Amino acid sequence: MTSPSDNIGSVLGGRYRLEAVLGIGASAIVYRAEDATLERQVAIKILQPALAQDEAFLKRFRAEARAVAALNHPAILQVYDWGEEDGVPYLVTELLPGGTLKEIFDAGVLMTPEQAVSIGGQAAAGLAYAHARGLIHRDVKPANLLFDAEGRLRITDFGVARALAEASWTEPAGSMIGTVRYASPEQAEGEPVDGKADVYSLALVLYEAVTGVVPFVEDSLVSTLRARVGKTLPQDDRLGPLDPILVQAAFPDKEARLDAEAFELRLASVARVLPDPEPLPRVVDGAIVIDPTWTATAEAFRPPSVDELTQVVPAIDDTGPVPAGVAAVTAATPYDYLDDERTLVGEVATGPATGTIRRRRRRIWPWILLVVVVLGGAFAAFAIATKLFVPNVTVPKLVGKPTANVERKLAKLHLSPAYQPSVYSITVPADHIILQQPPPGSTLKEGSTVRLVSSRGLPPVTVPSLANMDCAQAQAALTAVHLVGECPKTSKHHSATVPKGQVIRYSVGTTTNPTTATYGSTITIVISKGPPPVPIPSVTGTYAQANAALVAAGFTVVKATEPSNTVPAGEITRTSPPVGTKVQKGTQVTVYVSSGPAMVAIPALSGKTANGATAALSRAGLKVGAIYGPPAGRVFKTTPHAGTSVKVGTAINLYLQ
Repeated sequence: MTSPSDNIGSVLGGRYRLEAVLGIGASAIVYRAEDATLERQVAIKILQPALAQDEAFLKRFRAEARAVAALNHPAILQVYDWGEEDGVPYLVTELLPGGTLKEIFDAGVLMTPEQAVSIGGQAAAGLAYAHARGLIHRDVKPANLLFDAEGRLRITDFGVARALAEASWTEPAGSMIGTVRYASPEQAEGEPVDGKADVYSLALVLYEAVTGVVPFVEDSLVSTLRARVGKTLPQDDRLGPLDPILVQAAFPDKEARLDAEAFELRLASVARVLPDPEPLPRVVDGAIVIDPTWTATAEAFRPPSVDELTQVVPAIDDTGPVPAGVAAVTAATPYDYLDDERTLVGEVATGPATGTIRRRRRRIWPWILLVVVVLGGAFAAFAIATKLFVPNVTVPKLVGKPTANVERKLAKLHLSPAYQPSVYSITVPADHIILQQPPPGSTLKEGSTVRLVSSRGLPPVTVPSLANMDCAQAQAALTAVHLVGECPKTSKHHSATVPKGQVIRYSVGTTTNPTTATYGSTITIVISKGPPPVPIPSVTGTYAQANAALVAAGFTVVKATEPSNTVPAGEITRTSPPVGTKVQKGTQVTVYVSSGPAMVAIPALSGKTANGATAALSRAGLKVGAIYGPPAGRVFKTTPHAGTSVKVGTAINLYLQ
């Protein structure tokens, strides 16, 4: 088996000599090479030989290579050439010595928000440029973000991810980890993707750059993909002003997500209020190096100012450089061009030349006049095109202002608003300006246009399912997606299906179990009080019959006995709680069974007055029957006799003397 180093010295396409291995990946090997034709160093990515057998991949690769080679942007790695050698496809690109963002991450370096904003703005600008031309990256990750010698960022592998997606050849599972860590929710669900998938991935990269953590990464590829579906980025104070921007750039719902252009504008707006970033660290031979030449910024194209356009061009003499297409002034080419005979004036050396010279001079004036007219017209056209004589106005601060006020303010300055698609904001109210270009303090000509982005207000947030959660769990789940959960005691309800203490339903406004809610909304949670209470059924007959009926109704049963003068022994006298009382299923019900009438011994009453005897009998559960003898007498006998057991309530006759 040959190794990548065995190819050193090989020549591809008759001009690219491989010199060294720069990196080895699952789908390709990258070499440093010498372009013999242009005598420059290049990088060559040779794809796996197995891909050469895949016609679907080759067809897509060729189409994508042509499209990517046409891209010309400072933040996109330039593709110089592409081809196939022995049937194996390869790409020729510019060679960047600054390494990758992944190398910085792997070294454990955390970036400041200023540094993240800088590299993020460059990457977003490159993505916006590519998206406008119909190209989507599909695999934005730290390993695909490179740096040149001055620390400027480049995006690499445009088009390769799409070609690989259509290949029957499958990358090893381990090689997919880096891609999946930054995949968008729509990629996780297998849905068609657009440029907003790249924005999502870039947002995760910037989140990791500052915090050192990639959100939603689980133990497996499948769980990692599932973890981000419907979830917004967790808040982290280290992000500072980046936090709300990254939340919008990584919305799970791509319709509410920033596109690359809006992402770039938001980052540019934050960059203007942040301090200048410190130089980015470099990783050289595994060591972290701070290179002051790495400015962490990339100068964007700036059109020349009016002053620059109207500078006087220095005169050209016969000693200075001569622009291409302009003849040098020499003795052989005098300023008088042609005489009547179409001969060079320089050839007229003798003879009566006075009249001829005058005629020549007279003929020069029309040419001079024509030149003046042409130059005047050109200057007039230039003045009109550049609004040279149109007054300048200073652009006011418009961010945070209501759109109606902004339009009136611009009208007074003779400026026109041009609204870009509005975006959600967690800090700027709806119908207020969230971004303006050019920034406040810039100078524009009257009649110029100011680009504005207005706020759509608070963004929608995907509400997670709260099923099978208790109140605390539901509140934590809602907090993670920037929502507030409340579990009012007054909103608790009984449920025949939801266990006690768990969520029955939740709502925002009049919407029950919503799938989305406005950022920061309060979600009212209804907690189950368990099954609804049911009435205790009426039971009669024997205890066995009562027990069977109550158990079937869902109650537990306890037996007790009590005497009864009305219910025969062995039959049910009552239940506790009473029949008809509504209680929870599982409640204990006591069933009382009659033990028959209650018996009591007649107390001794001898010597008591009639009133005293009556009171004693009442305390024993008996009553006075007939009274014989004088009312003021005392008891000397009772019938039945004292000590006899009788039923409670029996009437006792008193005999007085």
